[in-house]
Amino acid sequence: MKIYKTIIRPVVTYSSETWTLTAKDEKKLCIFERQILRKIFGPVNIENVWRIRNNMEIDKLTEGADIVRFVKAQRIKCLDHIQRMDQARPARKLLDWKPVGTRPVGRPRQRW
Repeated sequence: MKIYKTIIRPVVTYSSETWTLTAKDEKKLCIFERQILRKIFGPVNIENVWRIRNNMEIDKLTEGADIVRFVKAQRIKCLDHIQRMDQARPARKLLDWKPVGTRPVGRPRQRW
């Protein structure tokens, strides 16, 4: 678990504060995490029969740690950091910015 938390997870979640996670992305991240953890923990031997670990066993071994939850926590940390910034900083200006005007209703016209 130390190897996963110190080497693999930081590489996978690099700059995750700026990601817009869709349900499909979350699912892919969970699948990737489970694959890596299955390789790290290896198969289990029950009565001389080897089998891969199921998701429930992996959850018990990781104590419910989830990469999607980690990414969302990182995003909240980043937001908190930006909110504490000075008002003149560009990131803070973008956070407080309210767009002016409206967009036209309906589908955009097709241009050739």
